[in-house]
Amino acid sequence: MDLLYWRNVKQSGAVFSSALLLLFSLTQFSVVSVAAYLGLAALSATISFRIYKSVLQAVQKTDEGHPFKAYLEIEITLSQDQISKYADKILLYTNTCMKELRRLFLVQDLIDSLKFAVLMWLLTYVGALFNGLTLLILTVVSMFTMPVVYEKHQAQIDQYVGLIRTQVNGVVGKIQAKIPGAKRKDE
Repeated sequence: MDLLYWRNVKQSGAVFSSALLLLFSLTQFSVVSVAAYLGLAALSATISFRIYKSVLQAVQKTDEGHPFKAYLEIEITLSQDQISKYADKILLYTNTCMKELRRLFLVQDLIDSLKFAVLMWLLTYVGALFNGLTLLILTVVSMFTMPVVYEKHQAQIDQYVGLIRTQVNGVVGKIQAKIPGAKRKDE
């Protein structure tokens, strides 16, 4: 969360610019090309650094060893417990999504299914205007700007959101009153 709130500007800037560079690259090149170019860039940098350090050691007649020795000794394997933990989280999320989709598509609650239908209808227009990468770029930009804007202008934003929520609840209440069988079960 500190990345999104720009607590460390250098780190947030690096992550934000890297993510945008990757996404803009994906708009121009295929995923395979971008992955290959990133791999080549990283490999070029590490090979150049290794050769530079080897030449420096030969000229200065020192024996510092491999420049990446500390990184080569770091354990990077995943334990069975970590894999089980992540698999359990993915399983829980997948089951929750499947239950919710079943509930919406099989119209367990008419109002929720109608809301979902309106959302799907609106998404057809969004899909006609933007492709997936453009939406992903907008999401990344929003993730790095919205928290800071909200933090600075929280009082005004909360006031307007409250007004909008009141209006939406009034409209939904009127619609529910006119549709037979549309009353929520918990009311």
